Formats: sequence, C-alpha cells, structure tokens
Amino acid sequence: MPPAPSSPSPLPGLLLLLSVTTGLVDAVSVLGLGKVFTANMTGNVVFLGFAAAQTPGFSVAPYMVALLTFFIGALIAGRVGQRFAKRPLRQWLTVAALTEAALLWIAAIVALRFDVPTLRPTVALFAIIALTAIAMGFRNATIRQLKVPDLTTTVLTLTVTGIAADSSMAGGANPNLARRVGAILAIFAGAAAGALMVMRMGLALPLLASGVIILLGTLLCVRHPAATLPHGA
Repeated sequence: MPPAPSSPSPLPGLLLLLSVTTGLVDAVSVLGLGKVFTANMTGNVVFLGFAAAQTPGFSVAPYMVALLTFFIGALIAGRVGQRFAKRPLRQWLTVAALTEAALLWIAAIVALRFDVPTLRPTVALFAIIALTAIAMGFRNATIRQLKVPDLTTTVLTLTVTGIAADSSMAGGANPNLARRVGAILAIFAGAAAGALMVMRMGLALPLLASGVIILLGTLLCVRHPAATLPHGA
C-alpha cells in the first residue's frame, strides 16, 4: 500500500504573512527614518552611492548603520540555522520569531520618544535603524536557509522576473504563479497599511504590529504536523 500523501508544508503561508511585515518595516524606515531601508539592502547601496557623491538629502551614516547591522543579524541567523537545522522545524521557527519580534518591539519602545519630522534624537534614529535591520537580516538569512521557492519575504525583483519569464506568453508553464502574485500583494498591502500608520500614528504602532504578526503567525505555523520534523526531512 503506498504511503499516505503528506500534508502541505505550512511554510508558504507563513512566509506570505511575513512578507506583509516587510511592507510595514519598510514603511517605517523609508517614511520615518529618512529614506533608509532596513529590510532590503539594495536600496541602501544605491543611496550610499548617492551620499558618497555628496548628493543633497543623503548621508552616509544611516546607510552604513543599516548595512552593518543587517549583516550582523544575518550572521547570527546563520549560526542559529546551523544549530537548529537538524532539530524539529518548530524550534527553529520559534527562536527566529521570538528574536525578530523582540527586536521590533524594542524598536517600537524607542520610537515612542522619536520625532519623525526632525529625525531627533539622533541616538533614537540610529537605534531604530539598527534594531530593525538586525531583525530583517536575521529574517533574510533564516528564509534563505529554509529554501522555499519564490518566497524570500523581502525581495521582489526575481519574483516579478519569474512571473514574466515563466509566463505562457514567454512559452513557460506559469510555475508558482499564485505564490509569486501573493508575495507581491502581501508586501504591497503591508506597505500601504504601514504608510497609513506612520502618517497618522507614528512609528511605534507598525513596529508593534509587525512583531505581533510574526509571533502569532509562527505560533500557528508550528502547530502543523510537518513542523515536528527537521526542515526537509
């Protein structure tokens, strides 16, 4: 008798939910921290180039802080992934969610005393950049190790490319189309919601909401039977 088919992995659903939080965090960093990305480093490298050319409105320090702290978060997540790769997936996901949520909630507390129009106090500005970049670096490295196709939760360039290049118009079979479109819509929805929160209520609420979504989504995910096994088992 053939084995019963295994139930679908809970990871795609979780990663789509995490993509929403990317939009929230980007809304905080771009709209509230002076045009700096803490979830996606491509923009920071471009902006750093602008700053190096002494373009008005761009300063080296915020982008360097974001890049360095993102690197630190990714480095830590790489070590965590090595430690938890052979353990039940639920342990790995829970540690990652608690880490991200804690960092974002601390950033939310710092944001309560931060003035967006003046970007003051400066120490709070750099603290929020660092805390959110560490969280997103940790996220990116974790997702990279999980290797779920077409769901990076933070980057959409290859997603949009895949939709076009693999489409029936290009002679392809539209693989993972729903997942790819879902990723775009998730980040769009998070960015729109985050922008409304930032403009009307400041930075603390979207950061708080991001941590809640990450933690609750992960707690639901780890209840799935597949989460009792090591990833890929």
